[in-house]
Amino acid sequence: MIAVEMPRNESIAFLAGHRFAHLACALDDQPYVVPIFVAIEGEWLYGFSTVGRKIDWLRQNPRVCIECDEVTDEQNWTSVIVFGRFQELTDTGPFAEAREVAHAALGRHPSWWVPAYVRMALDRESRPLDPVYFRVFIDTITGRRTSTSSPLKE
Repeated sequence: MIAVEMPRNESIAFLAGHRFAHLACALDDQPYVVPIFVAIEGEWLYGFSTVGRKIDWLRQNPRVCIECDEVTDEQNWTSVIVFGRFQELTDTGPFAEAREVAHAALGRHPSWWVPAYVRMALDRESRPLDPVYFRVFIDTITGRRTSTSSPLKE
């Protein structure tokens, strides 16, 4: 088994076929990683959340990293990493149309809103349930997957 680099189009196709990912952000040299559901449309990854630590941090530092993987076992896995920029999609002004795209793309899957609301239900938080749609522009994308073929020709 060896790990091989995936071309950009294969990495994009992998993301299009998966919706569960991890979003990493940072503030004041402190990293923070959370699970999210994503949907890809063109060069954008769309997501949904509620106001809390993640959104507060992203508003202050829009640079993000998103990781999506599929692991069958130690010998069979795929991992895609996106570096990009967070952009909040308000329901008015220049982002209203992009917000509709986000809602439609995310809505193609059942329970797309779950990660955003789970913590509040578990912790019985009384914060507002204001939806925050966002997108991440894909600045850089890399992917790796395992392969059983040898890189050496005999």
